[in-house]
Amino acid sequence: MDPRFNNLEALNWLWAILAVGVVVVLSYKARTMSLKRLATKSMARRLTAGMSMPRRRIRSILVLIAMVLMVFSLIDPRWGVRYQEVRQRGIDVFFVLDTSRSMLAEDVRPNRMLRSRQYIEDVLETLGGDRVGLITYGGQAGVAVPLTLDYGSVRLALDEIQAREGRRGGSMTGDAIRLAMDSFTDDVEDFKAIVVFSDGDDMGSYPVEAAATAAERGISVYTVGLGDATEGGRIPIEEDGQRRYLTWEGEEVWSTLQADLLQEVALASDGAYIPAGTGNVDMASIYRDVIASGSGREIETARVEQHVPRYQWFAALALLMLLIDSFMSERRSSPASSEVAFS
Repeated sequence: MDPRFNNLEALNWLWAILAVGVVVVLSYKARTMSLKRLATKSMARRLTAGMSMPRRRIRSILVLIAMVLMVFSLIDPRWGVRYQEVRQRGIDVFFVLDTSRSMLAEDVRPNRMLRSRQYIEDVLETLGGDRVGLITYGGQAGVAVPLTLDYGSVRLALDEIQAREGRRGGSMTGDAIRLAMDSFTDDVEDFKAIVVFSDGDDMGSYPVEAAATAAERGISVYTVGLGDATEGGRIPIEEDGQRRYLTWEGEEVWSTLQADLLQEVALASDGAYIPAGTGNVDMASIYRDVIASGSGREIETARVEQHVPRYQWFAALALLMLLIDSFMSERRSSPASSEVAFS
């Protein structure tokens, strides 16, 4: 039968039920002790002649059983298996990550490139059937991960980018977009997207023209702008083991977000510009609601094994216990013959 429980943390509620049970027992004992102190046995019989102590105890037990059953319902018990044919749908997406030295600027914490990497990882956490790939570019664009459903390989590639590619100079955004276009594995139009993470710095690679060509092929380009557009940030480097800032002609270089270029790229391809700036946007929600909002292409049909939920049984039994309790009276059917037992 192979039973499974998907929410075993709910068993902690049993401690609360145990506490309730202890309180109920102590209250009965306290009531009995109070009657012994305040009245004789004959007086106690007259005071409790219309009440049935066994029925009161049964009602308390029924409520406790109902609470236990509700806990078993909350742990989401499942046994038995059913199979369902599921059509998996998704889009093809290339994440294009600028790894030039300007992306090391720390106006975004911890820096622009690490924040971009975190955004991509946030999206990966929510993906289901979308195929994703990764392209990095600085002075030269390269495919780090081709289109795949293996999101773990993308995460591994992101780790390597931080270590090996963060010091590249120059940005060729247009080349990266063109490489992404040529790296899609089929000629079907639509259901394709390119997401560029950059500060907008470009060295004459014609990214707007590249985005327009992408639109002709049914590919939307989305741009995510990182950095401060006003003051910008300095670019840290290491020289002789010492941390310094990049200089040009004796002056420290301050890199600012070039939002206008990124907006033009997005508009040229019927995409959208996402002004992340120096804040922290919910990239997973933006991806779901803006980039992958359509149903997507049917990728394959899979036979999914589903364990049958059985929580309803326990919830129904708990409701039955409570119904019995609500209809049970604590009054005696023959008060004259009742007796009170002291313990």
